[in-house]
Amino acid sequence: MEVDRSFRRCLIGGTFDRFHSGHQLLIQTALRQADFIEVHVVNDEMAQAKGGWIQPLDDRMETLLNWLSDTAHLRYEVHVLNDPHGPAPTHRTADCIVATVETIPRCHQINERRYENGLPPLSILEAPHLSDELGGILSSSRIRLGLIDQEGHPWIPPSYEGKVLRMPAVLDDEFKTPMGDLFEGPEDAPEVALSAMLEALPENHGTLVAVGDVTVKGLMDMGVLPDIAFIDGQTKREALDASLLVRGDAYAQQRSVVNPPGQLTPELLDVVRWALEQDQSVLVEVDGEEDLAPMFVLATAPLGTIVVYGQPRQGVVMRILDMEAKHRARNLLVHFEAEE
Repeated sequence: MEVDRSFRRCLIGGTFDRFHSGHQLLIQTALRQADFIEVHVVNDEMAQAKGGWIQPLDDRMETLLNWLSDTAHLRYEVHVLNDPHGPAPTHRTADCIVATVETIPRCHQINERRYENGLPPLSILEAPHLSDELGGILSSSRIRLGLIDQEGHPWIPPSYEGKVLRMPAVLDDEFKTPMGDLFEGPEDAPEVALSAMLEALPENHGTLVAVGDVTVKGLMDMGVLPDIAFIDGQTKREALDASLLVRGDAYAQQRSVVNPPGQLTPELLDVVRWALEQDQSVLVEVDGEEDLAPMFVLATAPLGTIVVYGQPRQGVVMRILDMEAKHRARNLLVHFEAEE
C-alpha cells in the first residue's frame, strides 16, 4: 500500500552514542513523514568535545546502519558530519529536518543560512522525548553516567531499592569467575599483580575504585591513592595485623557503613552513590564485609570507572566499566534474595 508522506527528503544529525530508544524515535519521526532520510553522524573530533566515553565513530556508525537496514528499507543514506550544520544550509533537495526541542534553535540558524543562500527554509519536524524509568530524559549522557540502559531501565531494579539483598549459594561459582582482567601474582606479594595491573591501566580513565584492604594498601604503598576505597579491616575474614591496616588519614573523606557478610544493604548502596559524587578521595570502612561492594559500584558508576579488587589465591582483577559489565552486574543482582 502506498503511503502518502508530506516530504521528500529529511535531514537528521546527531552523535548517536550508545544508540538508544530515543534515537530510534527521532529517526522514526522522520521516516513517517518523509520518503527518504539522510542521517549525518557527528565525527570523532566533535563528539569528544561533548565529554569522555563516547563511542568511536566506527562503532556508532555500525550500530546505526544495522538498525536502519532492518527498519528503513532502503529509504536512507548515512554520512559523516564534519561541522555543526553539515550540508543543510546548501542542500537543494532536502525539504525538512527533524529535531528535538533542544536542537530546534540550530535548525532556525540553518534556515537563516539557507535564506542567505537563496534556498527555501526546511520544515522542522519536532520529535518527542522519551522518559526513562528514573524520570529523566532518555539520553546518551545519562547512559554514560551509568544511570540507565539503552531502553531507559535502571541498572538496579526499582523493586530492590531500600531492601537487603542476600547472595544465594547458587552464585558462589559465578563469583569465582573474575569480572574483568585477571593479573596473577602470589598472595604474599600483592605488588606483583598490582604492578601488572597499573601498567595496563589506560591513561584516560574514570574514577579508580579499589575494594579490599590488601588491594587498597598495596596501591597506596606503591604511591597510588584510589579515588574511592572500600575496606573492612580483614582478609579472608580474619582481622588484619595493625601493620597491614589502611591509613585513613590519607583520604580527604571517610564514611562508615554496616554491611554483613553475604549481603548488600541499602546503607551500602547509599554510600556508594554518595562516594561516586565526591570530588575528593573517599575511604569507606565497612563493618561486616566489603567483598560484594563491586556489585553496587558496577551497577551505579559511570562508564569508564575502573574497579579493582583481589581475587583469592589468584591475583587482582581490574574491570573498566562498560555496558557489558553493567549488564552482568544487573543479571547477578536480580538473583539475590530481596528482604524488607
